[in-house]
Amino acid sequence: MTSIIKVDTIQDQDGNNIINENANTITIGASGDTITIPVGATLVNSGTATGFASIAWQAVQTTGFTAVAGRGYPCNTTASAFTVTLPASASVGDQIQIVDYAGTFASNKITLGANGLNIEGATGNKFLTTAREGVTCTYVDATQGWVATSGVNSGTQALDPITYSVDFLVVAGGGGGADYGGGGAGGYRTSTQTVLAGVAITVTVGDGGSGGGTPTSGSNSSISGSGLTTITSAGGGKGGVGDGGAGTSGGSGGGGSYGSGGGGSGNTPSTSPSQGNNGGVGGVGASLYISGGGGGSGAVGQAGQAQIGGAGGNGTASSITGSSVTRAGGGGGGHYAGSGGNSAGGSGGGGQGGKTGSGAGAGTVNTGSGGGGGGTGPNGAAGGKGVVILSIPTANYSGTITGTPTEATSGANKILTFTGSGSYTA
Repeated sequence: MTSIIKVDTIQDQDGNNIINENANTITIGASGDTITIPVGATLVNSGTATGFASIAWQAVQTTGFTAVAGRGYPCNTTASAFTVTLPASASVGDQIQIVDYAGTFASNKITLGANGLNIEGATGNKFLTTAREGVTCTYVDATQGWVATSGVNSGTQALDPITYSVDFLVVAGGGGGADYGGGGAGGYRTSTQTVLAGVAITVTVGDGGSGGGTPTSGSNSSISGSGLTTITSAGGGKGGVGDGGAGTSGGSGGGGSYGSGGGGSGNTPSTSPSQGNNGGVGGVGASLYISGGGGGSGAVGQAGQAQIGGAGGNGTASSITGSSVTRAGGGGGGHYAGSGGNSAGGSGGGGQGGKTGSGAGAGTVNTGSGGGGGGTGPNGAAGGKGVVILSIPTANYSGTITGTPTEATSGANKILTFTGSGSYTA
């Protein structure tokens, strides 16, 4: 027998909910009826009931706020973008709905603030960026956290990852100056890339090569990370040693030694745009012992000249830090028995070339410049260590770093200058 009770509210004498332990099915109302749940009431699901949920819709929101589970929020971003911060704690099955009230999410996005819980399996925030988008976020567990369980006008995905552009300057270590050829500058490369929030960018800074009778080339610098194009700048080539010794190839090539030693090839391995230039050729005439300058990022090293070694190739200027700074100059070539003075290092930190009685100069540290080649007595000098610089929009800067980069601000950007290896997590 079916009974129908027609009353406004059913409660026990204490005002508590009536619990029917024997009933398997409870029918509320008839087909077509509207069932009203009072604002502030809570529906509790024991873990087995399905198909019954309630979202209490709130007034239109125009500024940032912290969402509450079980509520829906029309968000109007006509005036400006803002952040909807998700609850700091949640239970499985909690839901929050957000809808684009004025169709302006594409121009002024909503940021979903994770607030310590995962969103789609990661700790980073998410964006809502599609006009007239509506999305239901459901908390599923601690691993995945909040996930989109339904979406309207949401494109390929309801919750968009946060991305932004970062500018990079990657300069490798400069090559060591030999007895006699000048060291080549480290490879010099720039890049602008879109990074994904939560991705760690690994930074490697190359050392400068040693100088002297057994010089070494500089070491590579690089940046890499998930979704990024890895940028590797090659270490500068070392200068040529002894009679007819050739400079070594690298980011920029080392200068050749006296007796027509060949200059090393720059831009090795090949990149586009070029990361460096060739070293200069050693001079002819053993009695003069005149050597070539190392290549720079901006120009080739000069050949050994009459009475003086070849100058190092000039470096390249960048304003990534907010002011123009030239880096990656080639080391000047050394000479013996010539009457000329010391050959110049390339602009941007290239070491001067040595001569009898006057030592070669080292490449300037953290410019990736080549060391100057030496003459008899003074030996060739070391190349300068490299550097990696990131320019990040301050509004997106996470502050999550390893290593000890120098932090600075230029306009709307945060500048990280890495002089040693480390990382930045977007």
